[in-house]
Amino acid sequence: MNWKTFVTGIAVGAAAGYAMNEAVHRAVTASPESVLAKVKKAFKENGPIDGSWIQMTEEDYEKYPFKSKVYRGGISLTEDGEKKQYEFIADTKTGIVLDVYPI
Repeated sequence: MNWKTFVTGIAVGAAAGYAMNEAVHRAVTASPESVLAKVKKAFKENGPIDGSWIQMTEEDYEKYPFKSKVYRGGISLTEDGEKKQYEFIADTKTGIVLDVYPI
């Protein structure tokens, strides 16, 4: 085996591994199901949940000066004997809830 071929193979393999690692880390997002589970867990502390939903597709969201991709969802529950509904917006990459508001 030639040393030039060996070193070239190592360099190409390292570059391909680095590129693949970067591509995987950029593409990782929180699943809509995991986001909804986190929201439901937080709301369960205030009363029983009657229903919930989450949009499975990402959408653009801008709250000046920040731009991100988000999931929208909603939850209905009984608080103090009253049915209440809330809508939420969560970041797709981190799964962090950015906003919650009553409907």
